[in-house]
Amino acid sequence: MSAVFEQVAGFGVVPVIAIEQPAHAVPLADALLEGGLGVAEITFRTEAAAEVIAILSDKRPELLTGAGTILSRDQALAAHKAGATFGLAPGFDPGIIGTAAEIGLPFAPGIMTPSDISLAAARGCRLMKFFPAVAAGGVSMLQNISAPFAHLGLKFIPTGGVSEATIADWLALPQIAAVGGTWIARPADMEAGDWKGITARARAARARVQEIRA
Repeated sequence: MSAVFEQVAGFGVVPVIAIEQPAHAVPLADALLEGGLGVAEITFRTEAAAEVIAILSDKRPELLTGAGTILSRDQALAAHKAGATFGLAPGFDPGIIGTAAEIGLPFAPGIMTPSDISLAAARGCRLMKFFPAVAAGGVSMLQNISAPFAHLGLKFIPTGGVSEATIADWLALPQIAAVGGTWIARPADMEAGDWKGITARARAARARVQEIRA
């Protein structure tokens, strides 16, 4: 994996965040950092994504800010221009992988089948996003579809249905770099200004990872 993804793996949990208001960027970052979780995946599911990433890169560079739900080359370029330190996608698109490589953006494509893994590995990807993790079969599914590729040292970030209660199940697999979760900072929490709640959930998730890995 790239050095950036090694840092992501060090946290063990990646908050997956759909943020609507750029004004929420700094309070969000402060809430996560106070909770000991110095990483965030800002998804391109909202119009504010690129602006939020730019704000975080400028105002809170200590937060490892990535771009999620990258569905096009243009979004990959926009994420990189905004200062994203890594990118992820829900699916496999060779064009996006190529663009990310050209601009030097560490990138993890989404996979759900052995064929997806094979295609991504052939493109040089060593970290992949398993999505939608629970709906696609959960821990057992990933364990089985990744087994034939174990000698390649591939790592995965399962996202989609993962919760604090299931972190241990995922991290028990050696091929898991980190889990991705939406429960830490939900749109409703940010709209309500519940920054303390976000901090509490970030702290609890980080503590759970440390407990598992101890």
